[in-house]
Amino acid sequence: MLASDPMPRRKTGSAAARVRAPRRSPRAPRDAERARAGEIVDRLDRAMPDVRIALHFGDDLQLLVSVILSAQSTDVGVNRATPSLFARYPDAAAYAAARPEDLWPYVQSLGLYRNKSKAIVAAARAIATEHGGRVPRTREALEALPGVGPKTAGVVLVHLGAAHAFPVDTHVGRVSRRLGLTREQDPSRVERDLEALLPEERWATGHQLFVWHGRRTCIARAPACSRCAVSDLCPKRGVPAAMRR
Repeated sequence: MLASDPMPRRKTGSAAARVRAPRRSPRAPRDAERARAGEIVDRLDRAMPDVRIALHFGDDLQLLVSVILSAQSTDVGVNRATPSLFARYPDAAAYAAARPEDLWPYVQSLGLYRNKSKAIVAAARAIATEHGGRVPRTREALEALPGVGPKTAGVVLVHLGAAHAFPVDTHVGRVSRRLGLTREQDPSRVERDLEALLPEERWATGHQLFVWHGRRTCIARAPACSRCAVSDLCPKRGVPAAMRR
């Protein structure tokens, strides 16, 4: 599951602009903090050299649709639903001509499928009318699409290779806090802290590694600290003492 953004209301006027949490003036990370963050990513990369996004897609639009569908759904479930959906709706114009309820038979196995269908159709209409049928490749333009928030936009950009970003989902946020890389709860502020610790060319790799580390090892209810590749670098914030061995 990509733990996508919650389904937002349709954006209009100035609300279509990129929406972020109010920015503080964070303290610049020290060299030692940057070095530790780099070592964490290095170790996770050695431990999981094969990690990649689990969603199946063949083009930009399929990626965007898959990420929207992944909210509160498993990647396996999304991958089961999308082949028939993609065959029926091959481009933005096809989605734009549909009603949200037309998508229901293809995605009703997924949670929040009514809201997701509405978001997909609305986003596709904006793509068709405002972007010539092509998924935009800037964060600002992506976040202006109905149904697309900061996390979804970041994931799409990262996997299209269109921009540097460190999108923060549930896994990335949890792993980052336990590792002591941030104390923030708001995803935009977590992303800011992570981006300050690592060079931008490592953001996409770091994002993917933290997602999979959160799925495989740093699990929400029962982190497997005994087999964690970065256990000695981790203060284990928020982890009960009995689970830290």
